[in-house]
Amino acid sequence: MTKWLHSGRRRDVCAILYDAEELRAQSLKSRIESHYDERIDPSSFYATLSALVDAGFLDRRTRGIADAYALTDAGERALLDHYEWLSARIDDADGELKD
Repeated sequence: MTKWLHSGRRRDVCAILYDAEELRAQSLKSRIESHYDERIDPSSFYATLSALVDAGFLDRRTRGIADAYALTDAGERALLDHYEWLSARIDDADGELKD
């Protein structure tokens, strides 16, 4: 697993963007806060986005006065690889929990 996946918030940001395709930063932050049911410090949130952009997993575009974010091909591949890894560990074919 690549280092960027060590952060649950980074994985969750990528999952939301996989579903939405592209979001402005504030909309993305609102969705994450709704999921966590708590406020996220803006500087921490934007540091998460910057780390994902710097790693090549997100693309940042300027839309008017706001930045919008989308997954890159590398980000989508990493997210789907993690999903496959996680899925294989949760349930077997009968739906029973694995050891």
